Amino acid sequence: MRIPTGIEGLDELIEGGLLSERVYLVSGPPGCGKTTFGMQFLIQGASQGEVGLYVTLLESPQNIIDDISNYAINLPSLIKSRKVLFADLGPRLEYGYMDEMHDIITPEYEVGHASLETDAPSPAMVYKEISNYVREYNVKRLVIDSLSAIRFTTKDTSLEEKEMSRFIRHLKKLGCTTVLISEMTDPQAYTTEQFASHGVIFLHNFLYDKSMIRALQIIKMRGTMHDCDMRRMDFTGRGLKIFDLLK
Repeated sequence: MRIPTGIEGLDELIEGGLLSERVYLVSGPPGCGKTTFGMQFLIQGASQGEVGLYVTLLESPQNIIDDISNYAINLPSLIKSRKVLFADLGPRLEYGYMDEMHDIITPEYEVGHASLETDAPSPAMVYKEISNYVREYNVKRLVIDSLSAIRFTTKDTSLEEKEMSRFIRHLKKLGCTTVLISEMTDPQAYTTEQFASHGVIFLHNFLYDKSMIRALQIIKMRGTMHDCDMRRMDFTGRGLKIFDLLK
């Protein structure tokens, strides 16, 4: 089953949309549109009656809500109707004191609490919190921002790769379609999450002939006919839009 992404011009490139209940990776440098991509994906699902969960591990949910509200999208109404949920699972460490609780933005904009670690969250902890949300709210679309904020650090690189693969393998069992967001500094340096995910999309933002160029490139999409060419991408009043081939 194919599900639309909500990104204008993208679905035509991947046979109508993403295959449901799979895990996809969206990578790119700062300012390329990764957060906007994830939110458009959830908003598209909400317009079809599907519940979407945005898990933030870096930015505060309220900042994301404020930024996306600049587009011609009525995000607050989707939140209040419980079609778009936000969960803040990132580390919380204020200057001067350590807080043992985390704030979670609920669909009613109320603040709830969950006991989380005060340093970088572990894969097991993040997965446990996410699986609880998926079961309680019947989540069909999931965005995790950002994968690089989860603590996979270990002295043994091979163990780190195994833990990353294990984390993604468990996400595949949740029964929802997942978009993982990650930072990308070197397009030629392939990572474990790129191999483990069903699909990989690069969002580019680079300087060319004194102008900044944004582009989208489909690197991998299992079960889907696609090319790997870069296509011009830009921000519009309704979010990201994909245009013609980049020449």
